Amino acid sequence: MSRQKIEYTPLHADFGVAITGLDAAGPQTPDTVEMIKKAIDDYSFVVFPNQSFTDDLQLAFTQSLGEPEESHVTLGEEGRVEYFGTIGNVQADGTAIGNSHPKTVFKTGNNMWHSDSSFRPVPSYVSIMCAYEVPSEGGATLFISQRAAYDRLSKATKEQVDPLVGIHDYSYSRSKVGPRVLKPELAASLPPVKQRMVRRNPRSGAPNLYLGSHCRQVDGWEMPPSRALIDELTEDATASQHIYSHQWQAGDLVIWDNRCLLHRGAGYDADKHRRLMRQTRVRGACNSLAE
Repeated sequence: MSRQKIEYTPLHADFGVAITGLDAAGPQTPDTVEMIKKAIDDYSFVVFPNQSFTDDLQLAFTQSLGEPEESHVTLGEEGRVEYFGTIGNVQADGTAIGNSHPKTVFKTGNNMWHSDSSFRPVPSYVSIMCAYEVPSEGGATLFISQRAAYDRLSKATKEQVDPLVGIHDYSYSRSKVGPRVLKPELAASLPPVKQRMVRRNPRSGAPNLYLGSHCRQVDGWEMPPSRALIDELTEDATASQHIYSHQWQAGDLVIWDNRCLLHRGAGYDADKHRRLMRQTRVRGACNSLAE
């Protein structure tokens, strides 16, 4: 660990912490890794400000937390394993694309409340984001705790949702963006999967809802009652007072727990601003049905 004093600053009443005094880009000891994993379990959202990362350092950091998860987009469209995704409009050659570019339109799907990779048989443990260029206006990411949302439910509602299984469908969620956004080969690579609607933290046993835009319906239910329940739970969970809005700063390293948080982009004007953030993910331990 760094010789600096490590300090924790809470970010929201429900979740979230900023940790200073640690060089997250440096080699991590087993004790440091355990500290970070405990912070993820306890706070769900962890930001290390003022960090200096490269892709190589980010991949090493990702590997310290578990097995990197390959990008579903490059794997589905090209059959190629790639561990990084670029969030923003800055391309590999340094140029920036605008609002009307197909890549920008495709990424507007991220502006719906979701949990990364809930549509995969083994969903993500955490996402890790390094911010390099951020808009001077807009571009925040919003987060809510599905653990706190579950705690707020009535006893009767908890008893209703505890045994339910959701069907998560990437094609369903991306159909909301536009009919020609999703390439057929990517859609074919991601058939619908079943996930528990209530998951538990493997360390603490704390329960949480597991919803998001990829959750199409309740397994065994017709669409109208499925959507009524899912939409009601999501609306309650994402009420404004429960939201933490992260205003990105260059140098931020952010980790969020996909097992229990929902997030969405707030949007920005890609015709006016540059945005470059690099994301990796750590594969989860198992399908939620096996938990």
